[in-house]
Amino acid sequence: MLTIARTALAAALVAGTALSAAAQEYTLRATANSNEQDEDYDGLIVFKDYVERASNGQIAVELFIGTQLCSNGAECLQGVADGSIDIFIATSGGASGIFPFIQVLDLPYLMDNDRVAEGVLENGSPFVTTMQDMVSETSGDQIKLMTIGNTGGWRNFANTERRIQTPADLEGLKIRTVVADLPQELVKAMGASPTPIPWPELFTSFQTGVVEGTQNGITDIMGMKFPDAGLKYITLDGHSYMGALWFMNAEAFRSMPEDLQQVVSDGFYQLQQATFASPKRKSIDAYREFAEAGGDVYTPSAEEKQAFKDAAAPVYDWFKQNVEGGEEAYDALTRTVEQVTHEIDTSRAQLMK
Repeated sequence: MLTIARTALAAALVAGTALSAAAQEYTLRATANSNEQDEDYDGLIVFKDYVERASNGQIAVELFIGTQLCSNGAECLQGVADGSIDIFIATSGGASGIFPFIQVLDLPYLMDNDRVAEGVLENGSPFVTTMQDMVSETSGDQIKLMTIGNTGGWRNFANTERRIQTPADLEGLKIRTVVADLPQELVKAMGASPTPIPWPELFTSFQTGVVEGTQNGITDIMGMKFPDAGLKYITLDGHSYMGALWFMNAEAFRSMPEDLQQVVSDGFYQLQQATFASPKRKSIDAYREFAEAGGDVYTPSAEEKQAFKDAAAPVYDWFKQNVEGGEEAYDALTRTVEQVTHEIDTSRAQLMK
């Protein structure tokens, strides 16, 4: 059953003056398995503020940060499906157990930069529309994919041993991955050894040499103080954009009148834009702190980045052949990347006349 709470009209006292308040008709319970320093929290704060104001108080948004309502992606998505949770954010890895095709966001080197990624993930794009349809179909129309934002910037290769300039430099390194198959396939394609390690154990694993590298964004690296554990080198290969998938209970959304559905939809747009911006700002200080700690940051040349993409090519075929819905998701992503890239090139050409 849908968990939408209805309350009576209440009088509000503001600065000692009694003012009439609109009826609070809906309460949305939103959760993120993160913390208040995370981009997910930034997005939720923007969402809550916008939705509550734009609805004139008809919608209240309650935030549950951490594991108060659920502890992992599968459990949280089940909560969204059965209505005990209204809104949940997951990474592609966290959602892949229920929506395996979502791992398409982890395919490496398909989106070149923020501008391309943000255009591809704009609601209404062929890629996002395809993902939304596939999520609805797979969930039996119980879950809606509302938008895709960002959580941490881009994944880059980082390690304790040496500067990585070419795929050959990764050979032999033990690289931490999540349990999911796709990131392990990527690490193997680079000639390194994938080693699944739970996130809370990664600091100690660097110290003890269980792993020598990882695939993370700079804000996560500095947030976990990995340089203190020996992490010294980051290569800005930007192999995958760290997508954040925002899901909502479908009945909770459909139960609202159209004007409030529009408010919620626009609220997710505001949220998405906040999560696009947040990692950019936070990364400035994070890179400075990494350099001050003696860290080495390397940006590959265009030729070197192409070598990484060439080395990763087997991962694309593996994904299309082994992941349910993989070929449809891959085709939608690559088609949209091509379309958005063309639009960006045209816009640049206009400015450069």
